[in-house]
Amino acid sequence: MTSPTGAVIRDILHRIADRFPVHVVVWPVKVQGEGSGQEVAAAIEGFNTLDPFGPIRRPDVLIVARGGGSLEDLWSFNDEIVVRAAAASQIPLISAVGHETDWTLIDHASDRRAPTPTGAAEMAVPVKADLDAEVASLAARLRGATARQMDNRRQGIRALARALPSLDQLLALPRRRFDEAAAGLGRGLQMNTVNKRRAFERTAAHLRPDMLLTRIVERRQRVADRLMRAERIVERRLDQLRARLSAFDVSLRATPARIKARTERSSDRLRGLVLRAESALAGDLARRRALLQAQDRMLQSLSYRNVLKRGYALVRDEEGAPVKGAASLGPGLSIAIEFADGTVDAVTGPGGGPPRRKPAKAEEEKPAPRQGSLF
Repeated sequence: MTSPTGAVIRDILHRIADRFPVHVVVWPVKVQGEGSGQEVAAAIEGFNTLDPFGPIRRPDVLIVARGGGSLEDLWSFNDEIVVRAAAASQIPLISAVGHETDWTLIDHASDRRAPTPTGAAEMAVPVKADLDAEVASLAARLRGATARQMDNRRQGIRALARALPSLDQLLALPRRRFDEAAAGLGRGLQMNTVNKRRAFERTAAHLRPDMLLTRIVERRQRVADRLMRAERIVERRLDQLRARLSAFDVSLRATPARIKARTERSSDRLRGLVLRAESALAGDLARRRALLQAQDRMLQSLSYRNVLKRGYALVRDEEGAPVKGAASLGPGLSIAIEFADGTVDAVTGPGGGPPRRKPAKAEEEKPAPRQGSLF
C-alpha cells in the first residue's frame, strides 16, 4: 500500500526482484493530505477480506510504505483509524513510513518496522540463492544421514544374522527330544501293558466262580417263576373261556347255528392265543437258555481248570483249602496236588522257603578273586 507513482514502489519492486521474484499486489492510496488515512485503513481491511483461494489471493505479508517528508506530510499515519486497522490486521504488516529517524503511530501498531522501504522489501522476502544453498545443504545432509542410517541398519542386520542359530542348532533340541521319546516308547508300552494287566487282574478277582454260580441259580429261578406265571395265566384264560362257553350253552340251544358259529370263532381265537402263548414261552426260554449258555461259557473261561490245562497245578492242604505260599506248609504234612488230568497225594519234606536258584554257568566258572600280599 503506497503511491503507485512514487519512487518508493520502484525501490520495493526492484529489491524484491533482486532477492526473490514473487507476485506483488499494489493497492494505490494517497499517502498524505485530506482522506489519506481513510484510504490506508480501507486498503488494510480490504487485503484482509480477500479469499485465500480467490482470483486475487490474499497476500502473505503487507507493506505500508511512504517516502520521507515533514511531520505534517506523515501525519496521516498517526490517525486512529489507521492505527486500529494495522492492529486488527490478520496478515503480518510491515511499516516503512519515512526515513530512519521518522516515527509514526503505525510503526508501533504494525508487526515490524522497517527503517526504509528497501529494508521492508528485504524483511518481506528472503534471498532465493541463500534458500537454494540452504536447501541444497539440507538435502546433502539428509542424503548423508540416510546413507549412514542405512549403513547402520545394514550392519545391525548382519550382526543379527550372525547371532541367529544355524539349522542344525535349531533342530538339535527337537531331535534330542525325539530320540528320548523314541527311546522311552518301549518302556512306556511295557509299563502300559503291566498297568492294563493289573487292572484286568483286579477286575478278574471280583469275577469268582461262586458269584457266577449264584447269578446262574438266580436266573434259573427267575425263569422257572416266569414259566409258572405263564402257565397260571394260560390256565386262568382257559377257565375264563370255559366259563364263557358254559354261559353260552343256553343260547346255543336257542339259536344253534349262531351259537355254533360264535363257538367256532372263539375256539379259533383260543387256539390262536394258545399258539401265541406257546411261541412267546418258547422264545423267552430260548433267550434265557442262550443267556445261561453265555454265562456258562464265561464261567468255564474263568475257571482255574483252564489254567491247570496250561501246565499249572493246584496244591491243597489236608482240609482241601488251596495253599497260597510255601511258608504256610511245614514238614510231614499231607497235601494234594491237582493237575488237569487228576489229583496226586504227597507229603511235604524238610526244608522250606523259596527254592534256590541255580547259579548261572558264567558265575559257576568264574574263579574267586585272590587277595594280594601285603608285604
